[in-house]
Amino acid sequence: MSILNEISENLQKGKANVVKELVQKAIDDGLDAREILDHGLLAGMDIIGEKFKKNEVFVPDVLVAARAMNMGAALIKPLLAENGAKAAGKVCIGTVKGDLHDIGKNLVKMMMEGKGLEVIDLGTNVAPETYVKTAVEQGCQIICCSALLTTTMQVMADVVKEAEKANIRDKVKIMIGGAPVTEAFCRQIGADKYTPDAASAADAAVKFCQEGAA
Repeated sequence: MSILNEISENLQKGKANVVKELVQKAIDDGLDAREILDHGLLAGMDIIGEKFKKNEVFVPDVLVAARAMNMGAALIKPLLAENGAKAAGKVCIGTVKGDLHDIGKNLVKMMMEGKGLEVIDLGTNVAPETYVKTAVEQGCQIICCSALLTTTMQVMADVVKEAEKANIRDKVKIMIGGAPVTEAFCRQIGADKYTPDAASAADAAVKFCQEGAA
């Protein structure tokens, strides 16, 4: 079995220390950092994402896999920077103002990082202005809003309005998600994308970034 397959398989099992050792070995063996990332770490997270969509694995499995990925990625990040490799895109994410739930948001963040996106985590209780200010200052292609309460989902509409006010609606996509959020609500407030789960959110974000780059 190739070392990249070993990295992918151990990542799926959440064996962080093994992944770290294998990534180091791959680097020592002269493998390209991008290849280790794409065909080892991200390949493993892709499989976890697909299984998560099908309910074959659950939140704890995703969390341990993401931890293993982050430990492996920490070793190759400096090498990628040296080679001038860029992230597939840039996203800012947060739970909207008035809402302190973050498990869903954290899961989306991990899935997006697992797809090679750079994610700026704004935390919880995030004001509409903060999302927009961050997107402008950091050059994000996507703003992701999460809400778990019906009372806070209205804030998402304010994020869309704030983005319009800042004249960035043609440049920045707005994605929304969370238990009470629906496709109909997404259309109603003029957001770009609603996804029902973290893995779908990551897929959609990558697609937006690729379209934007085209």
